[in-house]
Amino acid sequence: MEELAIKIEHVSKQYRLGLIGGGTLQADIESWWARKHGKEDPNSKIGAENKKHKVGEKFLALDDINLEVKKGEALGIIGHNGAGKSTLLKLLSRVTAPTEGTISYNGRITSMLEVGTGFHRELTGRENIYMNGAILGMSRKETESKIEQIIDFSEVRQFIDTPVKRYSSGMYVKLAFSVAAHLDSEIMIMDEVLAVGDMAFQKKCLTKMREVAHKEGRTVLYVSHNMNTIRQLCDRCVVLDHGRIIFDGDVEEAINCYLGIKGSDDRSVYHELKDRPRNFQFGKKLRVCDFTFLGKEQAVFEVGEPIRFKVGLESQVDVENARLVLSIKTDDYRQIGMALSKPFSIPAGSAQQFEFEANLSNLAHGNYCLNFEIIDVDETGQYYSYDNPGTRIFFQLENEFAHGIKWQTKYWANVSFPEVEVVNCNEYDNQ
Repeated sequence: MEELAIKIEHVSKQYRLGLIGGGTLQADIESWWARKHGKEDPNSKIGAENKKHKVGEKFLALDDINLEVKKGEALGIIGHNGAGKSTLLKLLSRVTAPTEGTISYNGRITSMLEVGTGFHRELTGRENIYMNGAILGMSRKETESKIEQIIDFSEVRQFIDTPVKRYSSGMYVKLAFSVAAHLDSEIMIMDEVLAVGDMAFQKKCLTKMREVAHKEGRTVLYVSHNMNTIRQLCDRCVVLDHGRIIFDGDVEEAINCYLGIKGSDDRSVYHELKDRPRNFQFGKKLRVCDFTFLGKEQAVFEVGEPIRFKVGLESQVDVENARLVLSIKTDDYRQIGMALSKPFSIPAGSAQQFEFEANLSNLAHGNYCLNFEIIDVDETGQYYSYDNPGTRIFFQLENEFAHGIKWQTKYWANVSFPEVEVVNCNEYDNQ
């Protein structure tokens, strides 16, 4: 039986709303006084929904969570904002305690829940490394054996003897991740703070986390809204929704569950677009009215089948060289490619429907989405965008077994190239 790193049993976390949380005693008193006199809370955030809570009203952030994480496993945790992801990580990091249930650990934990977690602002970067090592129970000698690796990886050597209160958020993240990744802990807990770092450092961090999980046998719990990084890093994924685990298993299936791709609404054939709000000046001179997949009750196609659709347009101006630009994306909005229609024209003051056919035969089995815009190209190759409805239109390609092989998007990506031809065959002389 595989050894467990973490075991969560019937864990719930409950908060009392509308009572505390201003950050200081003065702020809490101000909020209480305002509520008592029926006034607006002076400490509420601008733009936040102003809900009035009864004194003592309770909110269940986590509701009866049961979860086992094996040693050496890379577990992704995803869900919409407010699903309970950060609360779960705070419980696992012992920042707060569960209202009910138990959490068992097998090993030491390092965590990054927000920028600067575990750092003392008045201490230098070097001093904070030693302090974090001591918190983990490491001797000074053990920390010293790792410190050069930590500093090199963090890319902040020039500032390592500067108090961290002078660090930028990116420098904070670089040093904090480097400390978490190199000190001798068996469990790493990472929230999506890596988004603060630059792209090159994010890539380096993901490579390090894969190495930590798969080569060093350490356990990684990773929260992110970036589905691509979840795919790259995790062996298994949990989906949280309103404080409950609604899925636990395969990464691709978890992402589909999170994105709600299985809902029939996501595969509608008709999309009304005329009254959708536009950005910039889109839709002023020429406007897209609707989009319809043709010959289908749902937007589900066979792999290799032409994708036929029509687009309704209304134009206030003469357009001689209009083109439709089709942008094809994965179901989590990663760009795959683009297609451009042949030119067409539409006279001023008219409303017309244009039918199109797209050849997407190289796309593999899976869920996709597209968006599009109508442009006009001049003789120099410059173009003007008339309208972009800014909507995502979902569709599905079905072909569960292509030539007897089940397509695995995680490893093979989304493009299926034509079969490789066998052009010759000769006797093999192995002498």
